[in-house]
Amino acid sequence: MKHPHSLAVALALGFALSASAQTSPAPAAPSAGPSKIATIAFQLAVAQTNEGQRNFAEIQKKYEPKRQQLKALNDELEALTKKLQAQGATLSDVERANLARTLDEKKKSFDRSSEDAKNDFQGDMQEMITGLSSKVYDVLSSYAEKQGYTVVLDESQQGGPVLIASPKTDITKAIIDAYNLKSGVPAPPAATRPASQPAKPPAAH
Repeated sequence: MKHPHSLAVALALGFALSASAQTSPAPAAPSAGPSKIATIAFQLAVAQTNEGQRNFAEIQKKYEPKRQQLKALNDELEALTKKLQAQGATLSDVERANLARTLDEKKKSFDRSSEDAKNDFQGDMQEMITGLSSKVYDVLSSYAEKQGYTVVLDESQQGGPVLIASPKTDITKAIIDAYNLKSGVPAPPAATRPASQPAKPPAAH
């Protein structure tokens, strides 16, 4: 069973966006003039900042030893399972029972370790993205005010209000660039830059 990293990111981002909404000040009353509307893929903006890419890579590196450990345990489980299947008929009742018991104990240990690692990974991801989302939101708020936007709609939310939007209204890249400039975090090397769907949590199957 694989646990996609994108699930951890989605859970953490959802929490972060909810927290931002709860801590943000109430919007001012609309002005009498026409609204100036922008759209943003907020989750994408957070993930593609230089700081976001760096932090994703650091968390992935932190859990790589655990991922390798779980992979080794999983390989051992597969070898024991094949042995029991291949030699079960030729083993004595005692040998077969001992092998089955060993396999069951190792599987339970693996499942506990895998679940603990997944929860730890997702906890670190959520904590990191919550803090980063708050900082990106501050840049977005300042940018929108300076540019005179009265409404900014988030395209990240499935089932949200944005059905059709001109690319001209999308300020995602502008916010990424503005945040990178403010943070001063350099772009990661191309070889280590995360893909659009980055790392996986440390689970071997």
